[in-house]
Amino acid sequence: MKKLGVIGGLGPMATAVFMKMVVEMTQARTDQEHIAMTIYNCPQIPDRTGYILGLTKEDPLPEMVRLGRRLAQDGAELIAVPCVTAGYFYARLAEQVDVPVIDIVREVRDCLKERGVACAGLMATSGTIEGGLFQEALAPVCRLVLPDDQDQGELMHLIYDEVKANRPVEMGRFRQVAAHLREAGAQVILLGCTELSVVAENIGLGDEYLDLMRLMAKCAVKRCGRLKPEYEDWPVLPKTVS
Repeated sequence: MKKLGVIGGLGPMATAVFMKMVVEMTQARTDQEHIAMTIYNCPQIPDRTGYILGLTKEDPLPEMVRLGRRLAQDGAELIAVPCVTAGYFYARLAEQVDVPVIDIVREVRDCLKERGVACAGLMATSGTIEGGLFQEALAPVCRLVLPDDQDQGELMHLIYDEVKANRPVEMGRFRQVAAHLREAGAQVILLGCTELSVVAENIGLGDEYLDLMRLMAKCAVKRCGRLKPEYEDWPVLPKTVS
């Protein structure tokens, strides 16, 4: 069983939910059979979206690298970063840390390809969308639908002004964005921000949503060697429409 390292605090509630997901997915009969985790919860890491959009010059990568190296020194054999926008920095982070780091973009691509999804909608931060990671990675696999400017503004409000601010989430805004993505042809909606994963954890969502943080948790537990058998075939997603 491998030891898991977590670069956390991006944001704090998402990190707490990620740990809960890992514990729930682990095949264990006793405390001692659970995965050992070292979690650095560091919300002071500069905002990823702000940097990608050029709104700040504070680069989050150096602090992520520093924490990744500390996790490696502490014995971590695999590292997870419960922040989808941080995927923008994946290649440079992986190059500078001597421990494998989960690549959430690749995991999503492989998942959609294996399940034959023809069209997916993306709910994510503006940093994730402007970074273009999913547009490039998913192009050979399926069509990707993005929110229009107004809906993207609604998502940023939900993520920053509500979940990150520890305020109640206006689900009407969430459902409106999701409905527009479905109208544009999305069979599956990617919850491409860990703050949206917090929303999903609190209210529960159907199979037409793919929670990327839950997918990251599954990958972490599986690679650590302790995945419950009932999670092997998760997620069950809508098939390609002929």
